[in-house]
Amino acid sequence: MAQVEATTERVVTADAEKVFDALADYSGTRERLLPEHFSEYEVREGGDGEGTLVHWKLQATSKRVRDCLMEVSEPTDGELVEKDRNSSMVTTWRVTPAGEGRSRVVVSTTWKGAGGIGGFFEKTFAPKGLARIYDAMLARLAAEVEK
Repeated sequence: MAQVEATTERVVTADAEKVFDALADYSGTRERLLPEHFSEYEVREGGDGEGTLVHWKLQATSKRVRDCLMEVSEPTDGELVEKDRNSSMVTTWRVTPAGEGRSRVVVSTTWKGAGGIGGFFEKTFAPKGLARIYDAMLARLAAEVEK
């Protein structure tokens, strides 16, 4: 099984603390940021950053749906890590200052992909599909924090 990784980034016009707080607000803002690929969103524990347990279904393609139960941690300032209890998937959100009143948001997801020919196609196409999903989410984040 090969490691698969998808990374997307965006600079938003808002300070890093405001952007991070919006991302960490699983019981409020986060659900509004999700594009149509997400369904059955539910905060099961916590709701604000570290210690949150949140569920959703991610439909990356018409045939591929992941049932995700994410444990959230904050290992360093400006970083949220979502580890899926149901798979090897880990998503890391990093928010850093990018000049006066601007922030860089980088989202990176990794997981252990399938082997063989299926794994080849997964490693080739899944990162592009996930990048499109995260681009939409980052656009919604920008609209939310740049108000």
